[in-house]
Amino acid sequence: MDLGLRGRRAAVAAASRGLGYACAAALAAEGARVALCARDRAGVDAAAARLGDGAVPIVADVSTPEGAAAFAEAAEAALGGVDILVTNAGGPPRGTVGEITDLHAYADAFALNALSAIAMCQVVLPGMRARTWGRIVAITSITVRQPAPDLVLSNTARAGLTGYLKTLAREVAADGVTVNSLQPGLHLTERLAGLGIDPAAAGAQIPAGFVGDPADFGAVAAFLCSDAARYLTGVALPVDGGVAAGLQ
Repeated sequence: MDLGLRGRRAAVAAASRGLGYACAAALAAEGARVALCARDRAGVDAAAARLGDGAVPIVADVSTPEGAAAFAEAAEAALGGVDILVTNAGGPPRGTVGEITDLHAYADAFALNALSAIAMCQVVLPGMRARTWGRIVAITSITVRQPAPDLVLSNTARAGLTGYLKTLAREVAADGVTVNSLQPGLHLTERLAGLGIDPAAAGAQIPAGFVGDPADFGAVAAFLCSDAARYLTGVALPVDGGVAAGLQ
């Protein structure tokens, strides 16, 4: 299936590895020109080399709104405009409501997981609206739909971003711009290994029976960016192997 992405210009944040890289790889495989970022030069250069000719490595720290906006601006300059934006950032510290009592921790989490994405959107939206074509896909978390008790900072910040994205989707739909988010469950990434999670044991608790492959996640992201998905906007889609048990 041709997704109609050949020649489109994509900016993918925090994409030297993990789900960000999987999204960048899926878009590049469909013929999109991809600008990707990471905080370290060696990591982003290596990721761009794996993607192949035409990938643009940018050193940027998207953990702050200022750094995120700088990445989006650099991507626009390098590509001559951005048609597709995939927002992504790491997660804040773990902790329960009782453990995290410093309000500044919530502010930091909101900057990391909400304001950074909003800043990127603000940079690329004028061009998308002027060209009457654009795709924004935000990587959030399944905890938006089914909050984890020890991830209160992530639950709160990513839910706030989801509210912004839903509002934005309705505002720009008539301009040919779609805005959606993907809510990943467990996938075979470096972060999973860093948390000490055993994939076999975790997979046994997932209805699908296995931990997700990042490439499958990237394929879903690429579809949301396609011409075929032009009528799909304002959606917060779980990609979790069936973990989320709610009806919505």
